[in-house]
Amino acid sequence: MQDHHTAVIAVANHKGGCGKTTTVVQLAAEFGRLGQTVLVVDLDPQANASLHIGLLHPSEVPVSTAELLLADLDQLPRAIHEQTHLPNVHLIYGSLHLGRTEDELRERTPRPAEELRVKLEPLMGLYDVILIDCPPSLKLLTSNALTAATSLIIPIESGSQYGLYGVTDLMRHVARLRRINPALRLLGALLVRHDERQTVCKLIEQAAAEQVGALLPVRIPSSTRVNQAAMAQTSLYQLDRNARVSRAFAELASHLQQQLSARPPEEVSP
Repeated sequence: MQDHHTAVIAVANHKGGCGKTTTVVQLAAEFGRLGQTVLVVDLDPQANASLHIGLLHPSEVPVSTAELLLADLDQLPRAIHEQTHLPNVHLIYGSLHLGRTEDELRERTPRPAEELRVKLEPLMGLYDVILIDCPPSLKLLTSNALTAATSLIIPIESGSQYGLYGVTDLMRHVARLRRINPALRLLGALLVRHDERQTVCKLIEQAAAEQVGALLPVRIPSSTRVNQAAMAQTSLYQLDRNARVSRAFAELASHLQQQLSARPPEEVSP
């Protein structure tokens, strides 16, 4: 394939249930639909992204992210599964064993936060987009994602007064990791389950803009379609392309595509 920039997007927030996995899966589906080659890297021990888009159960996979992080580079081809439920989307499965991986990384590797970057390096230029689904914590797995990423999206649950809980901790963590990865570019906070008629959503929107510093221009509405798509192991677009939530993810993907192609990450100052 021609040499081109691979956008590596980490979707991170250490608060659980804020829409990280949905964002990763639906963006992967939309990028794939736009004809881009996509790799999803599932770093969450719950492996929900893998359960949604993978043809196998995560427990059946010999080389998941847990093994890959600790293995030699020669295991990379075994980790990548090219057949998934989504066109143009490849997957490196998550695993329950990721919980143990953090301790082992500390013991066994000289730079425990940089293993994922080393493992993904050979894929630069082979994929248009690599999306990393992070676990709900700020520990070593999320640090690996942020060190490997060129861009960051922070999903925030708009309808919950706890939606911004801990976002300042996350921003501090990102600032620290920029010492290792100065090219990391914040694409913005993504408001998920957003309803502009609700006062709490308006307040969260304002506070998110202040605390994160940038908001993505697309808001993702609440929808029962999200769970239906996960259960059917399909994309929102395939389930119901006219649903508001499907249209929102389509709009978000095309916005990100423009934003990412506007400037190569190397040229962006932190």
